[in-house]
Amino acid sequence: MKLIDTLRYATTAASGAPLRTGLLMIAMSIGVAAVVILTALGDGARRYVVGEFSAIGTNLVIVLPGRSETRGFNPANLITSTPRDLTVDDANALLRLPGVVRIAPIVVATTEINADGKLREAMLLGTNENYLQVRQQKIALGRFLSQDRSGHGTGEVVLGALIRREIFGSDNPLGKTVRIGDRRLRVVGVLAEGGRGMGMTTDELLIVPVASAQAMLNSNTLFRILIEARGREQIAEVKAQVLKMITQRHDGEEDVTVITQDAVLETFDKILNVLTLGVAGIAAISLAVAGILVMNVMLVSVAQRTAEIGLLKALGATATAVRELFMVEALLLSLTGGLLGLALGYVGAAILRHIYPSYPAYPPLWAVAAGLGTAMISGLVFGVMPARRAAELEPIQALAKRA
Repeated sequence: MKLIDTLRYATTAASGAPLRTGLLMIAMSIGVAAVVILTALGDGARRYVVGEFSAIGTNLVIVLPGRSETRGFNPANLITSTPRDLTVDDANALLRLPGVVRIAPIVVATTEINADGKLREAMLLGTNENYLQVRQQKIALGRFLSQDRSGHGTGEVVLGALIRREIFGSDNPLGKTVRIGDRRLRVVGVLAEGGRGMGMTTDELLIVPVASAQAMLNSNTLFRILIEARGREQIAEVKAQVLKMITQRHDGEEDVTVITQDAVLETFDKILNVLTLGVAGIAAISLAVAGILVMNVMLVSVAQRTAEIGLLKALGATATAVRELFMVEALLLSLTGGLLGLALGYVGAAILRHIYPSYPAYPPLWAVAAGLGTAMISGLVFGVMPARRAAELEPIQALAKRA
């Protein structure tokens, strides 16, 4: 029997029982859609985390106060004990290292901003004039912090876009005075909208000189030190130099943790790749269940079409031809259900992206191919038994059941 005749026969047989065919395709499509949506969630989480860390800047080495007991990066390293303070002097000393381009000391706290009769809580970030370049942020209005040569703060503040909008509306805030904590500071700039990194949006930041932030908090401790290396190939060398210098400055005690951006990205990438594979495996189970349904439906189809099979064999169809007819029918149903599942999966992923615009829920191509391939393979594998049973029927016995 020619291929075109086989396909025509399989299509006619499938359309002859619309309820049975529809249920089978729905089961298969749900399985494929589950693979697509769950892998989109898993891979989206990986893309989101990688994007968050990439948004910090490039060629970064990060110094955290407190020593981690394990080498390399571990997410738990982000929380460390602090036996000794990390100071601005430590940060400035790192500028002497040959592979370091610039540093940005970081102080973080919550505070209140009071201006034009409006009071709002915001995140305070103390840093220096290099922060904008280290973090690769942009200024929408005015300028960034000037260099603080005195070490006592410059009395300046840069507002996040949302803070500017809520406090000043459409008015130009440059040159205006605001009260932050117990200090009056002059607005010199506004950050561009949409900056982010490490789960923190810059739209709600108040950026002040690090000395001003420490004076407000009555503390000389730094939260982090961001270091920009001269190039990606020098990151490992800079990390070792930074750890050595801080250890020397802290009387030989290695009481800081130094991590690199690449190590952070690599670790989270591995964790979330495993997560994606795990959810894909869970979703693939539903495809196996759908495959069993294919087998059961095809077995019912063989029982209902016994006389038809007997007529085919009486007209000269070989056992191989009959087997191929049922195999093609099972494969056709699985493929159609799989394609429908892909469409549903992509629609589901699009809905997720619409609800959460910052979450890149795009199904990876390997998951799409694996989902469709698994659907076809399960249909083919579980179609073997019904096809074999149909091929083994004797023409006379099969025709006898026509009545």
